Formats: sequence, structure tokens, C-alpha cells
Amino acid sequence: MLKTLLFQAGAVFATAVVAGIVAGGGAALSALAGGAAYILPNLLFMLRLMAAMTMRRGTAAGFLIGEAVKLAAVVALLLALPRVMEVQWPALIAGLFAVMFVNLFALLLKT
Repeated sequence: MLKTLLFQAGAVFATAVVAGIVAGGGAALSALAGGAAYILPNLLFMLRLMAAMTMRRGTAAGFLIGEAVKLAAVVALLLALPRVMEVQWPALIAGLFAVMFVNLFALLLKT
């Protein structure tokens, strides 16, 4: 799980570098913010899963509830970003997609 988060952070950083080269510093910050809006709830969800595994109290319902809370947190962060900073939407979406595609490739490589 931690390896996937590190790959996500690397993908967001690479996306931010490319966005910064192509469109400037504001785009790089937007790409970082878009990726962070997914990575931070994902980190909290991972910590919750690890705690449930060590206490042997993990259930399918608990997993689904945690996933729903994680997705709600992602949406809330994405809605809050334009109020906190000036967002360049293409770069933000690129950072968000970079994180999400790492999840897809991590699943494909795991099997």
C-alpha cells in the first residue's frame, strides 16, 4: 500500500514538473493540488485499513464505508481548492488523473 502511495506522489510530481515547463508555476501548483486532493484522503484510508488489519477488525462493510468517506473527502477538497487558490483546471485535472492512473497500473502489475 505504501509503495502505491509513493508511486502516486512520484506521478504527481512528474506531472507538476511537466505542467510547470509547459504552462508555468501556477500550473505546477495546480497539478500538485489536484494530486494532493486524492493522495491525502488515500493516505488516511490506508492508515485506517492498516489499523483495522492489525486489530483484526476489518470487514467488507467497513472497507466500503471507508472508501465512500475517502471519495467524499476527495470531492470536498476539489470543491474547496478554487476558494483557496487560483486554479488552472487542465493542470489540476492532469494531476488528479496521474494519481488515478497509478492506481490502475498498480492493480494491473499486482496480478
